[in-house]
Amino acid sequence: MVKAKDGVKILARNKKAYHDYFINETYQAGIELVGTEVKSLRAGRCNLKDSFVRVEGGEAFVYGMHVSPYEFGNIFNKDPLRKRRLLLHKIEIKKLLEALSQDGLTIVPTRVYLVGSLVKLDIAVAKGKKLYDKRHSIAERDVKREAQKEFKIRNLG
Repeated sequence: MVKAKDGVKILARNKKAYHDYFINETYQAGIELVGTEVKSLRAGRCNLKDSFVRVEGGEAFVYGMHVSPYEFGNIFNKDPLRKRRLLLHKIEIKKLLEALSQDGLTIVPTRVYLVGSLVKLDIAVAKGKKLYDKRHSIAERDVKREAQKEFKIRNLG
């Protein structure tokens, strides 16, 4: 969990999304949660690794978002992998549907965070990377890491 200066507390990030996709456009959505899911999220017990977003019947849903059951909960704990409705404006849902109609675009969640007492989810319209794009991204990251090491060594010695 990371706390930023602007009162945003990041609960989970989807690093795999940035590795597997080119991120085009992002949207902020609320999540419809029930029972003890909010308490579990506040404890940072969330995983976005294999999650995705679908638009069905004019509503957006996130699938595969794992929210672990609250350990002090009771019989009211819900299924950790159930689909959760996203709270978006109709105009935003229309834009998402248009993006999905284009070839090769998908919608992936990128992070879950708290804004005050509200749980928010960032979703992104993304295009899948090819294998050579992933290799290029890894090579760039390695070059940056080596440059940071060199810089650190020069400044210490």
